[in-house]
Amino acid sequence: MSDTSCETLDLKRPSPAADARRPAPPAAVVPPEVPAYMHEVYDWAYVNPAWVRWLDHNIVVKTLLFGNDRRLMRRYLERLRPGMRVWQVAHVYGDLVRLAAQRVGPDGAFDLTDITPIQIAHGKRKIGALPWTRVIRQDAGIHRGDASKPYDLVCSFFLLHEVPDDWKRRIVDNMLEQVPASGEAIFVDYHAPARWQPVRYILKWVNRLLEPFAEALWEHEIAHFASRADEFEWHKETIFGGVYQIVRARRRQP
Repeated sequence: MSDTSCETLDLKRPSPAADARRPAPPAAVVPPEVPAYMHEVYDWAYVNPAWVRWLDHNIVVKTLLFGNDRRLMRRYLERLRPGMRVWQVAHVYGDLVRLAAQRVGPDGAFDLTDITPIQIAHGKRKIGALPWTRVIRQDAGIHRGDASKPYDLVCSFFLLHEVPDDWKRRIVDNMLEQVPASGEAIFVDYHAPARWQPVRYILKWVNRLLEPFAEALWEHEIAHFASRADEFEWHKETIFGGVYQIVRARRRQP
């Protein structure tokens, strides 16, 4: 599969067996407040509806990721199988959410959370018609799935670099807490680029202007933000001269 190819999947009606896996509608909760840092730092990117409409396109994602968008998406999508129960912790611009939900399929369950109303609206537009999905406005640091039907896979796709360090810890801990013995957490995000990589110096400038929380991922492993990191086995892959990392965490077996 080339970096620019997209998958088209045939979607069948949910089987009766899928009812046992499909999540119940979320219980009524008070919507979380949009945190102050979102308004202060990311209003233009994730909060203001006018800007979001311009940004939520594949070409924007491809540009921001220096053409590595499909390569990075595949690292996530290839971990998904039909019938899995999946939680994606934040909405992502472009078609990733739709592709992930389609790959899980009607015999699985796909939960998407986000904290801002406009991101929820865009998520519902993309996957709201698929009966095995839920789009939930919730803080990724406190969201809880169905304990009787745990997630098979939990994914953070370019979220951690955009949140303050205390939020990183809350989100990573909550993700890992919901990974069962047979499950997996996957983190796709920025990493410390090699010094020979020219993009390193472009990102240094971008981080100073727009991404004040990003370089914590240059300085620390994602496991650093986990309170109980030693209970998990961590596998890290870096690509594009170290600009990006794909980290998978699975519980250590006794």
